[in-house]
Amino acid sequence: MSNAAIYLDPEAYLTSGDVLMGRHSAGESFLRGFLRHGDVDHFRFWNVASRSLPELEAMVDALHGDPRPRAWIGMRDRGRLGEAGAVYLPGPFVGREAWQRAPFGTNAYSICGVTHTTASAEIQADIGQLLLTPTQAHDALICTSEAVRAAVEAQLDAIRDYLAFQFGPRRTPEPQRVTIPLGINTTDFARTDAQRAAWREQLGIPADAVVALYVGRFSALGKMNPGVMALALEAAARETGREIWWVLSGWAEDAQAEARYHDGARTLCPSVRYVVVDGRPVETRFSIWSVADLFISLSDNVQETFGLTPVEAMAAGLPSVVSDWDGYRDTVRDNVDGFRIPTWAPAPGQGRDFAFGYANGWIDYSSYVGLAAQTTAVDIARAADAIAVLIRHPRIAREMGEAAQAHARAAFDWSAIIPRYQALWADLAARRAAAAPSPANPDNPWRMDPFRAFAGYATRHITATTQVVLSPGVTPASAIALLKSPMASLVAYNFPTPDEVEAIVGRLSPEVPLTVSGLLAGFPAGRRYFLERGLGWLAKFGVVRLA
Repeated sequence: MSNAAIYLDPEAYLTSGDVLMGRHSAGESFLRGFLRHGDVDHFRFWNVASRSLPELEAMVDALHGDPRPRAWIGMRDRGRLGEAGAVYLPGPFVGREAWQRAPFGTNAYSICGVTHTTASAEIQADIGQLLLTPTQAHDALICTSEAVRAAVEAQLDAIRDYLAFQFGPRRTPEPQRVTIPLGINTTDFARTDAQRAAWREQLGIPADAVVALYVGRFSALGKMNPGVMALALEAAARETGREIWWVLSGWAEDAQAEARYHDGARTLCPSVRYVVVDGRPVETRFSIWSVADLFISLSDNVQETFGLTPVEAMAAGLPSVVSDWDGYRDTVRDNVDGFRIPTWAPAPGQGRDFAFGYANGWIDYSSYVGLAAQTTAVDIARAADAIAVLIRHPRIAREMGEAAQAHARAAFDWSAIIPRYQALWADLAARRAAAAPSPANPDNPWRMDPFRAFAGYATRHITATTQVVLSPGVTPASAIALLKSPMASLVAYNFPTPDEVEAIVGRLSPEVPLTVSGLLAGFPAGRRYFLERGLGWLAKFGVVRLA
């Protein structure tokens, strides 16, 4: 099977921090899944954060101690990504990477990214770059659900129409968009009687009580409005006459935000027993499922794209009551694994003022997605009826939970998803092999060479025919000492080394000028580019004079 170099920045894959986002859970889960199920003879990792190898080796071992060899590519060794054939990015920044690949040629390797949320300005900019950068048909963006793929295509259609109107159609093939769901390691979420008893004792929940579980971030604007779930649970409690316990496992940005979230939700379900659990500890994330009889998640927010928690609930064997919204539609089968509750949103075109306010900075991202969510409806009566069915009919709940668990293992375990990734990488490799040769292009118009962008600023340019003389009284030792002074060493990147400075000073005299090409003729070809530019540094601090 095909391999890829994994873009490895620990921040994208670890869930141990105070901030736990869906992309962190998805990233950690993917890496564990790839280590377990990747059909490769060795792993390739791109150390983009330039961390120490012992630190990274320990991180990988902690996720899964696979004995297969690991090859590490340094942060600046982008040219080596071709050894793997493809690079896997834990986000949608395919276009950004396409510019970084350009100096090596667009056929040097394939780029494969993945979507998480697609609503933020930064991510929408990344998606737009798919059409504005030197991406190719042998690159791909993995969309985690059909809903998010439709959102990506809608944005690309709008950008494509604009570009075609202004400049004509794109002349190179577009990168692939492929729908592959996120996966999980399903065995992590198996419920046990012991865990069920332990959690219920810890939380003071009777053994025979009905428990609904929500897992996720506590953000009414940025995640989902808990009021909808509260109203549905309250209606179900009154309809069935049963006391319902609602366990919410998650975290919030700060204590005040968390208090507002829970206080607001509690007021809408006064007869529901409301219990909050910090969902960040690893032992909680994988065991809290055992406390529950059913899972509830009525997402109403465009920041959601796939939604891992319904799949985790399925793996735990819980029947679900979820909204018929975005990626949930691709995971929970209605009336099979649980119930999908209809949603209603305003028609296209009715949110232009939201978009205009966001574009102008008048409203922030949370308000932008929150406004869209506030005008999106979930059928509360249908949700209450679904909860009541699961409470009144334990057999139906049990059968749905069993069906959900089997479906999660067959369709969403990484053992089923990783082969789809590798098949995509193999397809990209075949497309890349069939593509016409591509020249290297070192010039990125979005990050221009400053001496090209601002060529008109200086009086003259240093060229091969510029004449160079040594300033009177300068020796190699005095030149090196001067260039090490605080102002001369303020910033340096690929500047002449002390040995090179000594050699340049040794070749020059104050009386007889040398051309730049003559001065640098004896230096290695690979260093002449940097030394020619470095003459500006030497002239700036009076080591040499230019004429």
